Amino acid sequence: MNGPALQERPPASASWRIALPHSAAAVPVARALVRTALADLEHGADSDTAELLTAELVANAVEHTAGDSPIELVVELRPSGCQVEVHDPDPKPPGDLTRPSGGEPDPWQEHGRGLLLIRALSSSCGHRPTESGKAVWFRLPVVPPQWRPA
Repeated sequence: MNGPALQERPPASASWRIALPHSAAAVPVARALVRTALADLEHGADSDTAELLTAELVANAVEHTAGDSPIELVVELRPSGCQVEVHDPDPKPPGDLTRPSGGEPDPWQEHGRGLLLIRALSSSCGHRPTESGKAVWFRLPVVPPQWRPA
């Protein structure tokens, strides 16, 4: 077989793992961690998009899982880009993360666009079971230097 098996994960050049409270207060903390990780290493992934998608994953974990068990944020920086995972205690997969479940979201509703944003703006996304629930993740590629803001 050429290259790594699909189940293998490429090694991270740097990674962070932090437990977050099971509350809305976790969203700005998660955004700040992603922003800091990408800025401190002058990593080439799109920080604004990474923050937005991280906020969506964390908000979904808080809103759609019961209890007050902490959720966990994992940020991995790789030569090819970054991967962000949010771990929560609910083993049930997110509804339509990898396959859209129907028509367009209702423009009059506040909710229903988070997973659409993740699918549209990430290079890949998905979920996997963990020992204590599931991890939902997205990847962003490195932005070529000529496309980065000056």
